[in-house]
Amino acid sequence: MENNRHFVIDFDSTFTKVEALDVLGEISLANDKEKKEKLKQIEDLTDLGMKGEISFRESLVKRLDLLQANRDHLDPLIENLKDKVSQSFIRNREFFKDNCDNVYIVSNGFREFIVPIVEEYGVKGENVFANTFEYNEEGKITGFDYNNVLSSNNGKVEKLKELNLQGDVYVIGDGYTDYEIKASGLANKFYAFTENVEREKVLAKADHITPSLDEFLFLHNMNKAISYPKNRINVLLLENVHPDALRKMKEEGYNVTTHPGAMDEEELAERIKDVSVIGIRSKTHLTKKVLDKANRLIAVGAFCIGTNQIDLEECLKKGVAVFNAPYSNTRSVVELAIGEIILLMRNLPDKIKLMHEGKWDKSASNSFEIRGKKLGIVGYGNIGAQLSVVAESIGFDVYYFDVEEKLPLGNVTKCNTLKELLNKVDIVTLHVDGRKENKNLIDEEKFDQMKEGVIFLNLSRGHVVDIVALKKNIESGKVLGAGIDVFPSEPKTNNEEFASELRGLPNVILTPHIGGSTLEAQENIGNFVPAKIMEYINTGSTTNSVNFPNLQLPVLKNAHRLIHIHQNVPGILAEINRILAGHDINIVGQYLKTNETIGYVITDINKEYDKTVIGDLRKLKGTIRFRVLY
Repeated sequence: MENNRHFVIDFDSTFTKVEALDVLGEISLANDKEKKEKLKQIEDLTDLGMKGEISFRESLVKRLDLLQANRDHLDPLIENLKDKVSQSFIRNREFFKDNCDNVYIVSNGFREFIVPIVEEYGVKGENVFANTFEYNEEGKITGFDYNNVLSSNNGKVEKLKELNLQGDVYVIGDGYTDYEIKASGLANKFYAFTENVEREKVLAKADHITPSLDEFLFLHNMNKAISYPKNRINVLLLENVHPDALRKMKEEGYNVTTHPGAMDEEELAERIKDVSVIGIRSKTHLTKKVLDKANRLIAVGAFCIGTNQIDLEECLKKGVAVFNAPYSNTRSVVELAIGEIILLMRNLPDKIKLMHEGKWDKSASNSFEIRGKKLGIVGYGNIGAQLSVVAESIGFDVYYFDVEEKLPLGNVTKCNTLKELLNKVDIVTLHVDGRKENKNLIDEEKFDQMKEGVIFLNLSRGHVVDIVALKKNIESGKVLGAGIDVFPSEPKTNNEEFASELRGLPNVILTPHIGGSTLEAQENIGNFVPAKIMEYINTGSTTNSVNFPNLQLPVLKNAHRLIHIHQNVPGILAEINRILAGHDINIVGQYLKTNETIGYVITDINKEYDKTVIGDLRKLKGTIRFRVLY
């Protein structure tokens, strides 16, 4: 029965992440002055053809004319494409080798570059059906074989008719031409492959949308490459996290859904029911009510520094690991703080406003150099410490206060109390965390302790400053200038109005919570957080988890890994080992770490074991969550 299953697979944007002719254009047009415009035309023509909005042959003729390619461009194209094979295809090489007689690459692309790529994965060259180039005497590509049915409309359908495959036929592809095979009655099902590209018109026609080859193989009980059913991991990314996060998680084989803004508690409680991994930034709150609905949740990614918007203790009780990016946007916040301090010291917000009103106010009034001024940093964590180094290097005399003992960097002076710092410095900048104890940390009493004409910044958390007291002190002149990036209440989306008592005040910079919002920082976060989540799912490692005991684990080799999360009560490890011994299972390695709430036990065992042991471990009293890596 197995031999009666045939797998017809597209090449461009399916076997590879890209359209090969687009890549060829990057090579052949490298020195063309109109390269950018021509590449865009080629991309558009490709898309129109894949959607079925123009004839395929028309699309192909026009693209080749724009490419101006020759035979010498094919070798670098092949080398380029070898690095652009879809991740799920790389993971599943064994599938192609095991089914080499029944895997067919049917493409409107060209054999010259397809065969060298797919043969490395075990696909037989004789099972590759595609077009061939035609060349002139100088080796320039002048066209293609018009007699090949794959160069014409409905070409894939005609080729399948020629092949006359007997048995079950499954088509995997991203384009309308792949759907046409099923529509003609020549295939059992069409699977729209979305790992690299999604075409709405194609998705609407699919029997099944498969975000990766893992998903297809899982549906057909053929998946050997992954240790965890990644195709069943549903990821929800909120608040416009960086596209790199979406790309990395899709490449890993996860089903990823995005939402541009935050969600309120009711909406999120409904949406999170089938979610395995959720990615948020600062505006989304993961409360107990939300987490009580999150029965499938494995991990939370905070695509920011702070995690006060997450009920960490409730996550811990439910066996949900939380990861953030504590260092990824540090530099961005530091640069914004330095920039705002300089602007405020020169009274530039008001001067800029007057210039836009057509008013010329050339004056040195309330305008100062930063050199020799006393900068007071409240909160000497990652951001505060780096700020102190940068500030000192440009001439500030730096002081800091922190409730925890921190080693000062450079020539920074430690203050023993917050009052001592506030009495002494010319500029106060807040870089504290969002713990409840910090609510209204800076209130009327603290403003009274500051010097007259102080510059005040809050780039940390909105609730740490009494806004009414701040407004009063700005209006009185006690605070000469302020830079505020965070607020007690913030809009959930960019479409909501920002309301604040601080609007319209003199020499005040208001920014929409963008301290860490630089392209560099968001890219760093977009790569760091998914990497930590994927490492946790794939190996069990919890390095840099905010709430879990931190364990760095070796790569799993020739063994199964049992991951047991349990309430931190005496005797669990002994019970785990008793159960394993009762099933005559040899332990290859074992790792344990605990905190006040949970214990985290990782046990690597020999490949062969009695499957009933899994049920026994799940039933163990105190178990919160259990899973197996193969």
